[in-house]
Amino acid sequence: KSDPSVDLVHFTILRPPEKHDGTPIGELSLITFPTHELFDEKLDEFDLIVFDRYKRRGVLSLGYFLNIVEYVERGGAFLAASGPSFASPFSIYRTPLAAILPAQPTGDVSVGGYRPEVTETGRRHPVTAELPGAEKSPPEWGRWFRTIEVDADGGDVLMETPDGKPLMMLARAGEGRVAQLLSDQIWLWSRGYEGGGPQAELLRRLAHWLMKEPDLEEENLSAIAEGGTLTIRRRTMLEETPPARVTLPSGEEREVPLEEVAPGRFEGTAEARELGLYRIAQGDLSAVAAAGPLNPREFADVRATAELLQPVTAATGGGIWWAGEDAEDTPGIRSVRAGQDAAGSNWMGLRRNEQYLVHAVHQVPLLTGPVALILILGTLALAWWREGR
Repeated sequence: KSDPSVDLVHFTILRPPEKHDGTPIGELSLITFPTHELFDEKLDEFDLIVFDRYKRRGVLSLGYFLNIVEYVERGGAFLAASGPSFASPFSIYRTPLAAILPAQPTGDVSVGGYRPEVTETGRRHPVTAELPGAEKSPPEWGRWFRTIEVDADGGDVLMETPDGKPLMMLARAGEGRVAQLLSDQIWLWSRGYEGGGPQAELLRRLAHWLMKEPDLEEENLSAIAEGGTLTIRRRTMLEETPPARVTLPSGEEREVPLEEVAPGRFEGTAEARELGLYRIAQGDLSAVAAAGPLNPREFADVRATAELLQPVTAATGGGIWWAGEDAEDTPGIRSVRAGQDAAGSNWMGLRRNEQYLVHAVHQVPLLTGPVALILILGTLALAWWREGR
């Protein structure tokens, strides 16, 4: 809710279906949970679906869970913030969602204070890389007190407990993305418990990664040209990366080696003396960077005007027309000789300069001697035969 770039639609189930107290339906102030509208009719309108400690309680049928799975595999995003219910018989893992979730509950819940830690994979991943407080061991943030124990079925573990139990997992399902938080204690950070932690920044990155923000892609290549220097930045989950291939504005190609400046981050620099567009490529990734003045002359005044061309047209006998939506605004086109005016009130001229250069002339006879003789004799024979009739 703290991210102004995200429109949040939040539904809380306050009255489960199994609750019966005899109150007439017409006197209830709570609306019926719009399951069909949310999970069938308008499901594809959402960029991200979040289940916050949700458990099976008869609100959603298995068909709606299957709709969510298909939505994710078509390119959607799903975040499961798990609580103790994930380890219970009412777990959402016991639905079709198990096909896309990267963690399988063991049925156990660990209770006890600990400080979440970023894994080696997490230090390279843009969601958890360089989180405030994570640079020290143990991290400088508050403790959590509960963990949902799971068996990792796939995906990447970005955060874990000190004894190696997964706390945050990311995975891909089809064309979509899935994330799981395996503790319901992150709210302690927002309350400042024991100094708190980067709760808002972590959830912001997590949500935007799920929604495929380019700046949070694991494999990313970018470049910027400033002060005569081209800086190339490469983010990758690999431990090494090959040099980047740079194509200068003149067409010349160079290789720029990249050095690791932080886990998962590589940088390289090269001189950018030429003005224009630099193209950088590495494998399937590519980027561009423009080198030149920040305020080039052609962008000083981008208004459409004829004043700059009037001296040229006056000296050459030409004219200027503004193209309009009506055909009447379009001038006619004529052919004029060199030296004549090339414009009128409603016409424009294309000059016939008649300037050309003959490089060579090559002549080929249409008929050779034998062929011509045969045609002549054939014509005479045809005429004699016709006259004889």
